[in-house]
Amino acid sequence: MKNILSAAAAIVVTLVASTPAFAGALNEPVIAPAPVAPPPAPVYTGGDWTGFYGGAQIGNLDVDGKNGLAGVGGDDTTFGVHAGYNYDFGAWVLGGEVDYDDASVDLESAGAPIGQSVDSVWRAKLRGGYDFGRTLLYGTVGLADVDTSVGGDTGDFYGVGLSYKATEQVIISGEYLKHSFSDLGGTSGQDADADTFTLRASWQF
Repeated sequence: MKNILSAAAAIVVTLVASTPAFAGALNEPVIAPAPVAPPPAPVYTGGDWTGFYGGAQIGNLDVDGKNGLAGVGGDDTTFGVHAGYNYDFGAWVLGGEVDYDDASVDLESAGAPIGQSVDSVWRAKLRGGYDFGRTLLYGTVGLADVDTSVGGDTGDFYGVGLSYKATEQVIISGEYLKHSFSDLGGTSGQDADADTFTLRASWQF
C-alpha cells in the first residue's frame, strides 16, 4: 500500500510540474502568413498594328502653280477624315487607306486674289513601314483627286509619316505628302504641285 501511495504522489507531482509548460504551449500566438501582394498592372509597351482604323486630321495645304499657272498659289488650313487597314508582319507593316480633306484654299497671283480656289482632295493610299513597337515609320504613295473652282484632276502623290500608339487603340500621327496635278479643269498646261502636312488622331478597332 505504501508503494502505491508513493507512486501516486510521484505522478501528481509530475503532472503539477508539467502543467505550466502545456499552458504556455497552448497559449503561444499563431503567426499568420504574410499577405501576398497583387500582381502589377500590365503596362502597354506597343505591339500589333494589325486591324482597321479610322479618325480625323487637321493640316495645311500649300498650292504652287506651274506652267500656265506659274505665279499662282495659296495655302490654308484643312480638315479631314481617314479610314484604313494595316497588317503587321512583325518587323514590317503594310496597309491601305482612303482619306478626304476639305480645303477652301483661295488662290492668289502676285499677292492678289484671282477668284479661284482649291476646294477638296480625295486620296487612295498604299502604305508600308517599319514597326518599332509603339512607333511606326512609314512611306506612302497613291492617287489624289483634287476639286477646284475651275475643275478637277487626278494626280499622284508620295510622302512619309510617323505614327505613335499612345494606347492599344489610340494612334497619333504626323504625315507629309507631295502632290502633282496636270491639266486642271481639262486645260492643257494648267499644272500645280501641292504639299500637305497633317496631324492625325486615329482609333484602331
